[in-house]
Amino acid sequence: MSSILLLAVPLLPLLLAVFIGLRPGQARLNRLVPWAALPGLLLAALAPTGLEATFDSLLMGTHLAVDPTGRAFLALTAGLWLAAGLFALGERRDDARRERFYVFWLLALAGNLGLVLAQDAASFYLFFSLMSLSAYGLVVHSGKPEAWRAGRVYLILAVLGEVLLLAGLLLAVHAAGQSSLAAVAAARPEGWALALLVVGLGIKAGMLPLHFWLPLAHPAAPVPASAVLSGAMIKAGLLGWMRLLPLDATGHAVLGETLVLLGLAAAFLGVLVGVLQVRPKTILAYSSISQMGLMTVGIGLALLLPEARGWLLGAVTLYAVHHGLAKGALFLTAGMQNQWPSTPLARAAFALFTLLPALALAGLPFTSGALAKNTLKGPLAPDALPGWLAHTELLLTLAAAGTTVLLLRFLWCWQAGLQAPANGLDRHRWWAWGALALTGLLLPFGVLAVGPGGLPVEPRDLYGLALLWPIALGLVLAGIAYRLIRDGETPRVPEGDLAALAEAAWSGARRTHRNLALPPPRPRRMPARLRLLRLKLRQRLEDAERVLTRWETIGLLFSAAMLGLYLTLLVG
Repeated sequence: MSSILLLAVPLLPLLLAVFIGLRPGQARLNRLVPWAALPGLLLAALAPTGLEATFDSLLMGTHLAVDPTGRAFLALTAGLWLAAGLFALGERRDDARRERFYVFWLLALAGNLGLVLAQDAASFYLFFSLMSLSAYGLVVHSGKPEAWRAGRVYLILAVLGEVLLLAGLLLAVHAAGQSSLAAVAAARPEGWALALLVVGLGIKAGMLPLHFWLPLAHPAAPVPASAVLSGAMIKAGLLGWMRLLPLDATGHAVLGETLVLLGLAAAFLGVLVGVLQVRPKTILAYSSISQMGLMTVGIGLALLLPEARGWLLGAVTLYAVHHGLAKGALFLTAGMQNQWPSTPLARAAFALFTLLPALALAGLPFTSGALAKNTLKGPLAPDALPGWLAHTELLLTLAAAGTTVLLLRFLWCWQAGLQAPANGLDRHRWWAWGALALTGLLLPFGVLAVGPGGLPVEPRDLYGLALLWPIALGLVLAGIAYRLIRDGETPRVPEGDLAALAEAAWSGARRTHRNLALPPPRPRRMPARLRLLRLKLRQRLEDAERVLTRWETIGLLFSAAMLGLYLTLLVG
């Protein structure tokens, strides 16, 4: 029975993707898309401790389980995909290509849920790849030039990350002698294996300097896809670090200090570049880079302070859940610009749902952000870290001021596009958005009630002066910037920052090569019969390529392959 429960979580989205691909245009099937995440949410809420299943005949021995860390990530992943899926039902209602969107949505959902449950290297990599590659279809869904550009950059980095992750896993599994993720971490991967795992997973987590796919992919993707990309999918890299890095009683000082440095750099650079953007979703993308930097700091601290690793890893998990829900709600806010209501009560609810996730992300007392930030800084005593690392707590607090400035910039740019709906308010979007926004208030009290093991949270962690002064400082800095710099005079940094520099350098190199290259030799003329044969062969290949590269065909073949794999698993 446990094997069926665990398999159903990623299997149901795969089955639904196949049915939608085979029977496009079926409204009943489309309405089921959000609910494909419900089994994962129920499993996170109701599964007994230690639920697991092993399938020795599949790959190198597939092992699925619900552990305490996985339970939290499963609740975040399934809950966010459910809310964003409900939002998508309304937002994609008039999209002529919505079935294509739903197929890739379900494939990415299956991969995201599966990697959370995976406890062995092969299945973790399989689900990780399924999620990453399927998300490409979400990024390029609109078919606009900016979407194809974002998709190209995303795909290059996604494939690079997959290659690095696979190489790192192969080296680490070989050294450990087992494919279990716990065994790999216990064997303490070192050298190339450790470097490949950190970078391969870091690409997905938005780690500097490989972060630039985020500010390109988020504005290009539809709003629901942006919500799950930033709220859930980038957490896969963070979860991979928690599963595979040597987070034991010995720790790893060099890697820990490196991650703290990179995390703090991302926290501040994300703010500095984000405030120079004008599109709301781009600003939120840079906010995600900044917030993921804070979680990277938490992983680095767990490597530097192994005696406090239980607390710190629990704090990182709590921060990931808080950020995923709050950032998902903010991305849905970006999609509510055309839902400005006309009645005072509805406008009050609109303002509440807009401000709650922003205030939670800034760390206002009695929100999820307050609990997450105080918990992360809990074990950082003044003498706990040497040298410059002793200032980590102050730097984390200052980063909260930057978050406040960035969120004010988002709200300022977002409110300029508010307009009343042409066809009335969309109830799907309102319900999904409102429910997700309210989690910023409900989550901390749920955490205090449950009392997660290894994380000594207390009610006093919900308030304190250390939470208020960074917000006040952010308000002051934002006010000074507003008075000194008019919006039209604000300096601009291209979206994607390093990607824009790389593209400019590549274009310059190609122009230089063309200018220096010798003219190609004149080709010899082929006989007429061979030219005709080559033309016919080329036409047939192009026809076959057009069929095989249709999004519906790709999604259907991908779904069929994954479904066949699971049917093999069930029979075995």
